[in-house]
Amino acid sequence: MIQAIVFLPLLGAILAGLIALLGAHARHPSGDEVEHHHDDHAHGAADAHAHAHDDHGHDDHGHDDHHVAEPPAAGTWAAQAITTALLFVSAALSWATLISVGFMHQEAGVKELLPWINSGELQVSWALRVDTLTAVMLVVVTSVSSLVHLYSIGYMDEDPNRPRFFAYLSLFTFAMLMLVTANNLVQLFFGWEGVGLASYLLIGFWFQKPSANAAAIKAFVVNRVGDFGFALGIFAIFLLAKSTDFETIFHAAPSFAGKTINFLGWQADALTLTCLLLFMGAMGKSAQFLLHTWLPDAMEGPTPVSALIHAATMVTAGVFMVARLSPLFELAPNAQAVVMFFGATTAFFAATVGLVQNDIKRIVAYSTCSQLGYMFVAMGAGAYSVGMFHLFTHAFFKALLFLGSGSVIYAMHHEQDIRNMGGLWRKIPFTFAMMTVGTLALTGFPFFAGFYSKDAIIESAYASHNPFANYAYFLTIVAAGLTSFYSWRLIWKTFWGAPHDQHHYEAAHESPIWMRIPLAVLAIGAFLAGMIFQGYFVHPHGVESFFGESLKMNPHILEDMEHMPRTLGWLPLIMMLVGLGVSWLFYMSRPDLPEELAAQQPLLYRFLLNKWYFDELYDIIFVRPAKWLGRFLWKKGDGFVIDGFGPDGVSARVLDITRNVVKIQTGYLYHYAFAMLIGVAGLITWFMFMGGQQ
Repeated sequence: MIQAIVFLPLLGAILAGLIALLGAHARHPSGDEVEHHHDDHAHGAADAHAHAHDDHGHDDHGHDDHHVAEPPAAGTWAAQAITTALLFVSAALSWATLISVGFMHQEAGVKELLPWINSGELQVSWALRVDTLTAVMLVVVTSVSSLVHLYSIGYMDEDPNRPRFFAYLSLFTFAMLMLVTANNLVQLFFGWEGVGLASYLLIGFWFQKPSANAAAIKAFVVNRVGDFGFALGIFAIFLLAKSTDFETIFHAAPSFAGKTINFLGWQADALTLTCLLLFMGAMGKSAQFLLHTWLPDAMEGPTPVSALIHAATMVTAGVFMVARLSPLFELAPNAQAVVMFFGATTAFFAATVGLVQNDIKRIVAYSTCSQLGYMFVAMGAGAYSVGMFHLFTHAFFKALLFLGSGSVIYAMHHEQDIRNMGGLWRKIPFTFAMMTVGTLALTGFPFFAGFYSKDAIIESAYASHNPFANYAYFLTIVAAGLTSFYSWRLIWKTFWGAPHDQHHYEAAHESPIWMRIPLAVLAIGAFLAGMIFQGYFVHPHGVESFFGESLKMNPHILEDMEHMPRTLGWLPLIMMLVGLGVSWLFYMSRPDLPEELAAQQPLLYRFLLNKWYFDELYDIIFVRPAKWLGRFLWKKGDGFVIDGFGPDGVSARVLDITRNVVKIQTGYLYHYAFAMLIGVAGLITWFMFMGGQQ
C-alpha cells in the first residue's frame, strides 16, 4: 500500500510530462514561437497567456468574454484526469494507512526497496518508513494535493500549458511523500531538495513574468541558505553516529551527551550544535524569522500552488523534520530554546505585517508564516504531538483560505487588491461562506479546528519549562488577537461594504464546480478536524496510544497543560473576540479610522507596510555586496587579469608581434641587405663577447 501511495503521483507526473512534451511538439513542430491573436491584439502565445491569466493583471474584458490565447495542448484533459485520479487513489490509501497504523496499530514498520549508497561506513538504502507520524503527513499531503489538482482543472482552464502544470504538481507531491516516508536522513534530504526544485518550477510557472522568475529564484536561494545548515547537520550526525538511519541515530543519541564538536575553532556541544544546524534547514523551508522573505513573494505562482506548497505541505516540512528528530531535540534543551524563540518571534512578526497588507494572497501568506511560528513554539516546548495537531488542522483551513482567495480572484477577473473589492457576498455567496468557515477556523472560533489546536499550543508554551516560555506565551497570545484582526479585515473589505470596482463587480460570478467541490471538502475538515482528532493529539493517554514510538515527547508537558488556570485558558478566545471587534469597528462601523491611524502613526505604518524593511536590509547587506563582488571579479578578475594576461592576452601579443614583423616585408632589396648586415653585426658582437669570456 505504501509503495502505491508514494509512486502513483510520480507515475502521474511522468505521464503528464510526456503529454506536455508531445503537446508542445505538436503545436510548434519547428520549435519556433508562433504568433497568435487575442482580442485583436497580436501576442506571442506566452504573452497572451500572461495577459489572460496574470494574477496581477487588469483586463478590460468581463470574464465571460475571455478567449483562450492559445489552443490547449493535445491531451490536456488526459493529463488532468490521470494526475487527479492517481492523487485521489493515493489520498484514499493514505487515509486507510492512518486508520490501520494509528488506530488499529497494524502495518507499521519499514519497507526496504533497494540499496542506494554503499561506501565505507555510509550505507544508505531506499526504504519507506511507516508509523503514525508518517501516516498523518501522508493524509495531509495527499488530501490537500488531490483537492488542489481538482481545483486546478477549473482555475487553470485558460492556460495552454496545463499538462506541464499538472506534471509539476504531481512531481512536487511525489517529492514531499519521499520526504515524509524517509527512513534515513539522506533520503529525507532527497525529498527536501525535490520539493525545493518543484516549488521553484511552480512559483516560476508563468516564466514570461519577470516578477515570477525573481520570486522563484528568491525562494530557491533563501532555501539554499537553510539547506546548507541542514546538510552540515546531517554531516554532524554521521560524524557522531556513523549512520544516517533513524533507528541507529535514535538508539545512539543518549551516548552523544557531553560530546563536543570542533566547529570553526569552537568546542561546541555536539547535540546542541547538530540540532541547531538541522533547525536552520527548518527555518528556511518553513519560512521562519530571518529566512522568511521568500514566502510572500512566492505568491507570484498560480493560486493553487500557494494552497499546495505555501499553506499545507512544503512549508510544514521543517515542522515535520523537527518532530521526526524529536529524540535528538529532547536531549538538546538549548536547541529547543532557540526553536521556541524563533517560533514565537515569527508568529508575532508575521501577524504584525499581515495587519496592513492589501494583496489578498499576501495576507494569507503572512498568516501561514505566523501559524508556522506557532507550530515551532510547540516543538520547542517538547509538545510535538500538539505541533503536529496544528499542522494537521492548519492544512485544511489554510488550503481553504488560499483556494477561497483564488475563487475571489477568479470571480474578480484576476484582481487581487482587497481595496478594489467589496460587497461580493451577494455575487459569490458560496465562496463567501467557505472563506468565513476558513477564517473562523484560523482565528480559533469555538468548535472550529483552530480553536483546539492553536489554544493547545499556547497552553504548551505556558506549561513549558523552556527559558523562552513566558516570551512565547505572551507573543502567541498577542498574535492571536492580531490574527483575528487581519483575518476579519480581509472578510469585511472583500465581501462587505460597497463595491469599489463596479465593472469587475458586475462581471463577478461563482467559480465552476471543479473549484467549489474542493472548497466544500476543505470546509468540512476546517470544522471537524480539531473536534474529532483532539484526543489523539493533545490528551496524554490518547497521544501515547496513537503516536506510539514515532514521537519522543516531553514526559510531563501534556499533563502540565491540563493544569493551566482556567482564566488564562480563556485568554486566546478573548483576544480573538477583541481582534474581531476592533476589525469590525475599523472596517464596518468607522471605515475612516484606519486612514486616520495611518496618518497619525506614519513611521509605524510604513515600517509594517515595508515588512520591517527586511528586504531592503538584505539588499544592502547581502545583495549589493554580492553584485559588486561579482562585477569586480567579472570586469577586473576575468576581463582584465585572466583575459588580459591569459589566453586572450597571449594571442593578442602574438598578433601584435606578427603585425610588426609583417611591416619589415617591404619588397625592397636594400631593406633586406640592411637587415642581413644588422644580423651579421649582431653575430660578430656576440662571438666577440663570448670569446672574451672564455
